[in-house]
Amino acid sequence: MPNKNTKPSKFSNKDVTIYQQKTCYQGVFKMDEYQLSHRLFDGGESKVLTREVFERGHAVVVIPYDSTSDRVVLIEQFRVGAIGQGDTPWLLEFVAGMFGQDESPIDVAIREAKEEADLTLNANQLDKVLEYFSSPGGMSEVIHLYVANIDSKNVSGVHGLETESEDILLHVMSREQAMSLLENGKITNAATIIGLQWLQNNFHQLQQKWSS
Repeated sequence: MPNKNTKPSKFSNKDVTIYQQKTCYQGVFKMDEYQLSHRLFDGGESKVLTREVFERGHAVVVIPYDSTSDRVVLIEQFRVGAIGQGDTPWLLEFVAGMFGQDESPIDVAIREAKEEADLTLNANQLDKVLEYFSSPGGMSEVIHLYVANIDSKNVSGVHGLETESEDILLHVMSREQAMSLLENGKITNAATIIGLQWLQNNFHQLQQKWSS
């Protein structure tokens, strides 16, 4: 979870009172309903509120970056939530995946890079970028964003786990090409947008660090 010591708010979890929590739906994901109240900025307590939270679990996103050639690896796959919301439900994204039982963020990054892009990584190739809530108004998910130091020369093909019905096409392109796609509205996945914008601001430092 994001470090609470860096939050500007004077409030904390202690300023929320939960009266009831129940599961409304349990499938691949879960929906919980809360009855709660919270402290108000001008003093006092809110009325009792009913709020639903999509309990999706937490995820790791990896920016595979080749600093030598200044290229990135993007994956393309079908996303059901994007049907009817644009030109195509096949989206360009960075490698990403959900936590398994007892996995650390590094464990997830290494596993997903292999499953989705056939990239063999170790912990020394991964740098932590940041953590953020994907949509805290109704979802508990926290995204852990990493950048990976890779060699992109032999990266290609279609990958993914058959047991998870994954069908993932790899795209290797220059950082500038990826930024052009972003600027022209061709990359619409939030984690990928955040990752590319971070990379654009930090690629010089990565090149200097990884070349040494």
